[in-house]
Amino acid sequence: MSAVGPELLARVLDEHGSALVLYARLWCETPEDAVQEALLQLVRQPAPPDNLAPWLYRVVRNAAISASRAARRRRRHETAAASQATSWFVPSAADRLDADQAARALESLAGDEREMIVARLWGGLSFQEIAELMGTSSSSAHRRYEAGLAKLREKLEPIWRKTHLNT
Repeated sequence: MSAVGPELLARVLDEHGSALVLYARLWCETPEDAVQEALLQLVRQPAPPDNLAPWLYRVVRNAAISASRAARRRRRHETAAASQATSWFVPSAADRLDADQAARALESLAGDEREMIVARLWGGLSFQEIAELMGTSSSSAHRRYEAGLAKLREKLEPIWRKTHLNT
């Protein structure tokens, strides 16, 4: 059982909470998480530290620095993964539409429309399977798919016309 009870925890939050968040903000983008981690560590202590304030600041600092390092690692890994991702479209010599422009047009659609199109065209799913996946009826899935395709055509038609008129 922890010697740090709710009264001490409430007092710590009242006296130091805002300042600790501000202090953690020096090192990380999630200062509240660093303060929460410090409070959890405080509760786990068998007895409150003799010098509570300096102990809290040290623990918050360490948690904030760890959070910052983790965020940098995550961004680095996400960037590396994104650079290795394959394109939605594989360009060929016969294509007159730029694959990057087509991918941007697809990405500009609403999430459910994009999901419908990808599931149907790239996944080969039937409208019934898409309906089950998205928790809707097959007729609603078909309507959303058609609406998404119409928006995609709207976005791509000017690009297509431009490439065909310039050849």
